[in-house]
Amino acid sequence: MREMIERHQVWAYLIAVVLGLVVGWTSSLGDRVPDGVIWALLGVLLYATFTQTPLTHLSDVFRDRRFMGALLTGNFLIMPAITALLVLALPDNDALKLGVLLVLLMPCTDWFVTFTHLGKGDSTRAIAATPVLLIAQLALLPLYLWFFLGNQFDVNLEIGRHLLPAFAGLIIVPLILAFRTEKWAEKSEKATGLIRSMGLMPAPLLTVVLFIISMTQVSQIDSTGALIWPLMIVFPAYLLAAALVGKVLRRVYRLPVATGRTVIFSLGTRNSFVVLPLALSLPEAWAAAVVVIVVQSLVELFGMMFYLRWVPDRLLPNI
Repeated sequence: MREMIERHQVWAYLIAVVLGLVVGWTSSLGDRVPDGVIWALLGVLLYATFTQTPLTHLSDVFRDRRFMGALLTGNFLIMPAITALLVLALPDNDALKLGVLLVLLMPCTDWFVTFTHLGKGDSTRAIAATPVLLIAQLALLPLYLWFFLGNQFDVNLEIGRHLLPAFAGLIIVPLILAFRTEKWAEKSEKATGLIRSMGLMPAPLLTVVLFIISMTQVSQIDSTGALIWPLMIVFPAYLLAAALVGKVLRRVYRLPVATGRTVIFSLGTRNSFVVLPLALSLPEAWAAAVVVIVVQSLVELFGMMFYLRWVPDRLLPNI
């Protein structure tokens, strides 16, 4: 059941976004959705996703030092530097730049595993790496924002005032609950069954969240239409750079072909649904950041469909 859901999740996400946009444009239904519904869904979504991340086995991940070296170097040094260059090509709009920074600086910890498996990578290593990626990005995001926006004190202060409560309530709390659930599962069959059932929830929940977000953000998408077009160059450029960087890192760290594909899929996929609640917590003046994240997730989905053929067949074929 879970494998079938994951195999078809890409199409479910695309349909949800398109359907949400259509409903939002043709009706006023989006105006009637209480904010509490979105926050509740996001909270459960993040908890369900975090329970599928092996948080209690962090030490096991570091045994493959070359793989972890490539993964951490690519995700937290090289790709942030490339992101900084891409941001320079954007229009002078703080909300737009913030949205791009939020989404491109956070490596994916959910469908990265699915795409790695479908793209003939090493899904076992992908699963093992997710807790390190998750904890590293949560620790580094405030530093990244300070570094990229440090010369804009007022902007940084306003962002921090709204992001910190959302970060604590919607990310740290589900993360702690997931960790406690995993510890409980080490001693209880009931908890193990709970985690197994939670594994069926992320894709359907994310489908519902994407539908609601698309439906409620239609007016914002319409008003920021002119700003979105540069993203159609920036996000594909990021995906191309991620693939090429992953190929180089595979050579530098002398990784097996399947492991190199895993690095490429990690660099190419971003944690859009984790940063989405952070963007939603910002005031109206920063609403364009939400649109940026929705657009990035769409571009990424199409990009991954291209990756699934290009990476194993052309970029890193079996020798």
